[in-house]
Amino acid sequence: MDFETVSENLTQSFRAIAGSHALGEVREMRGVSIAAAGVTFQMFNAAFLSAPVNSENELIQRIELASLHFQSRGLDWAYWVCAGWLTPSARRRGRDAFERRGLRHSVELPGMVAERLLPPKKPLPRIEIRRVADRATQDAFCGIGSTCFNVPLRWFREVFENETVFENFAAYVGYVDEEPVTTAATVLGGGAVGVYNVATLPGSQHCGYGEAVMRHALLKARERHGIENVVLQSTPAGYALYERMGFRTVTSVAVYAA
Repeated sequence: MDFETVSENLTQSFRAIAGSHALGEVREMRGVSIAAAGVTFQMFNAAFLSAPVNSENELIQRIELASLHFQSRGLDWAYWVCAGWLTPSARRRGRDAFERRGLRHSVELPGMVAERLLPPKKPLPRIEIRRVADRATQDAFCGIGSTCFNVPLRWFREVFENETVFENFAAYVGYVDEEPVTTAATVLGGGAVGVYNVATLPGSQHCGYGEAVMRHALLKARERHGIENVVLQSTPAGYALYERMGFRTVTSVAVYAA
């Protein structure tokens, strides 16, 4: 697996969400993929590179193409940029090219892959894990995500309080003593299973709950699809855990928000 697997799975995760919304849009343009849910939370109105970028001028063209698309729809949006698509020169000048066009660098995430997960380093806690399939589990999933990702709850609900979202975006909530404390989700795309929305409430962190719900979600995906390959974009807090689980970094993903 290489950066293209990470890029395609990431794009597919946004397609799964955008395709479930009445105002959502999934579209392919020249070297740019659009997957927009049509929501307030701009990160889910997204553009992605879908082909190599060989020069700064070519990158500028791709930025302006996506910018015109979202401006015509009156949406706040974000550009998710997998570094593997950029030549070294385009990569060096890329941040300036985005920021000159009103797109602020928000975060840089390691894109990681694992052909097979390593076994846990220590026994995992026993927790009850439920797939998101009703209002109670949706509320729990949104509440944990809102807290852990510092996003207004109404924005998170606008994205995820939609039953059809969870048909292709398989989400799980882990419960301790009947209290929801942790989440994870998986999406199939690019010949791999992608892991998303791994989050644990602050008071329940460092107990192994996040790893437990993530491994459960991946087990269910493997049983359903027979795929061992896994990809994710890591936060700084999760990086050491993912390395212990057998992941390695193959690219980085920069996010620029308008």
